[in-house]
Amino acid sequence: MGERIALYAGSFDPPTLGHLDLIQRASKIFDQVIVGVACNEAKAALFDPVERVEMVEKMTEKIANVRVSQFYGLTVEYARTQNAMALIRGLRVISDFEFELSMAINNQKLNPAVDTVCLMPSEPYLFLSSRQVKEIAHFGGSVSHYVTPEVESRLFQKLALRADDTDTKKNASP
Repeated sequence: MGERIALYAGSFDPPTLGHLDLIQRASKIFDQVIVGVACNEAKAALFDPVERVEMVEKMTEKIANVRVSQFYGLTVEYARTQNAMALIRGLRVISDFEFELSMAINNQKLNPAVDTVCLMPSEPYLFLSSRQVKEIAHFGGSVSHYVTPEVESRLFQKLALRADDTDTKKNASP
């Protein structure tokens, strides 16, 4: 049969401990897990793709069968180029199910050779999302329970830079 490769794709903006939880668990099921950082110009990301790849690489550096890369385009098409047999998806709450089911059906139509494997997060990460982490950090709250120390540091640095840019633009003379 060959190597069982799975693709776990997402924006990872920023990567959270919930993402790491799924990566660790998928790495026990598959021979290789590719973490694909999706580059989508339609979404306004806080971190650029290179920064997101660096953060995911750092948080997964001790997991031997994980590789991190960035990609553009359809996830299922990228899976094909990587010889992945499965797409890893996380199902946190019931509201995720409809979206993930719709995506799985569409991906199956686009590439019947790739299955979608849904993993439920560990209990501490059931309600965790990157969007919530950014919002908490934006208002100065602690995110140390949700991200690695390196991601936390980068997050607060990035938000401080954005605040400085906003202040500079506000104070600029016409």
